[in-house]
Amino acid sequence: MLPASLFLGLLCLALPSARSQSSPADASMQRDFQAAMAAEDTGDLDRAQSLLLSLHDRHPGIFEIDESLGLLYAGREDYSKALPLLEAAARERQGSSVAHANFGAALYKLHRNQEALRELNWAVQIDARNVAAQQGLGQVLLEEHQPDRAAEAFSAALRMKPGGDDLAFSYAAALVAAKRYDEAAQALSSTATSGQSALAQSLLGEIDEKEGNFQSALQHFARAVELEPSEENVWALGVEFLRHWTFDAAIREFEAATVKFPNSTRMRFGLGAAYFGDSRFTAAVPVFADLLDADKDNALYAELLGMACTSVSGSTQSPRCSGLLAYAEAHPRDARAGAFAASMLLNDTASEEQLTSARELLEHALAADPKLPDAQYQMGVFKQDQGDWKGSISNLQTAIALKPDLAQAHYRLALAYWRTGRKQEGQAEMELQKKFARQEAQDLDRRLRQITTFIVDVRN
Repeated sequence: MLPASLFLGLLCLALPSARSQSSPADASMQRDFQAAMAAEDTGDLDRAQSLLLSLHDRHPGIFEIDESLGLLYAGREDYSKALPLLEAAARERQGSSVAHANFGAALYKLHRNQEALRELNWAVQIDARNVAAQQGLGQVLLEEHQPDRAAEAFSAALRMKPGGDDLAFSYAAALVAAKRYDEAAQALSSTATSGQSALAQSLLGEIDEKEGNFQSALQHFARAVELEPSEENVWALGVEFLRHWTFDAAIREFEAATVKFPNSTRMRFGLGAAYFGDSRFTAAVPVFADLLDADKDNALYAELLGMACTSVSGSTQSPRCSGLLAYAEAHPRDARAGAFAASMLLNDTASEEQLTSARELLEHALAADPKLPDAQYQMGVFKQDQGDWKGSISNLQTAIALKPDLAQAHYRLALAYWRTGRKQEGQAEMELQKKFARQEAQDLDRRLRQITTFIVDVRN
């Protein structure tokens, strides 16, 4: 994942091509146009805009006027007004690389990336030495997940503008996205300001992470936060802690981040994962519950809440876990959520109503995914709680076939065999239960790796 700041900076607009051409021919028009340019040069943008608007109304279809007014709007970040003017300018002077680059830049700022690519490609075809067009093309290609092509465009721009560190950082970002880490490191080493650039430090962190230099990666991510404590950089540092199970540090980062960025969903997501990884399941439950409350159809949040709730003793008494039950009942095709919810209900103090709900949830889960071992196991537990020892055997056998190291399934199957007179088979299952019970810590490790994978996937 590349730093979002790469995409948030203004796409470098080309210089106004209107100024490189002759001014409008009519004397009064030329006078007003030059007055507008002079006002813009002195920073009086309101006067420049007023003059250009008047010219545009009186003389429609003039390239110099359309492009100058469009660029003025773009400079004021009013891209919706800039776009039709820059489009008209590109149409009026179809052979102008700069005009197409400016139109492409405005399209990009309005998130119309495919159209922006068309215009920027056209600009480069007209003039491959247009640095702004090459840079803009690289930026859009990178955002559109075409890093190798983006690297080519940035490299072309860099050859024409050597020594431009910002351009070199963009080039390195494309190389990192293309997994060309050695080339990216070389590109960054050629810059003079990488030590003072948050983007460069974040990229160096990515490179070190991929090459297994974890301590160095951490130092670079921390330096990026020091230079620019943005949401993206803080997130990257927190994820780096999670990647290597440094949960105390991750908790500190994400707790502070949720205060600094209260509207950031991913920061709360990271905090919940850090709590879970540190076995602070009670603390993780309300975090995941809040996420699910805010996005009631989110299967990932439901699964994470299920993992947390089923790890907490007495979770059925927690009001925050009720959100999982509501989700599972509303989404009967989500087998994992149904199995987690049923597991919460199946306990020593379950009421008849809870048992009925658990059975319905498990029936829906097995109908949706009969190969889900947890659902098969929970159905076996339910049948045993109802005294159906013989009926539980097939569910437990299926659960074990799907997940041979499920220790509790071996234990429950041993009980079922003993209750139905199959003593020898029961003893064999109990031996397997002892064997796999020793791996329960490893099973927890797998769950921790799973939740960390979720986090890293979200970051990407």
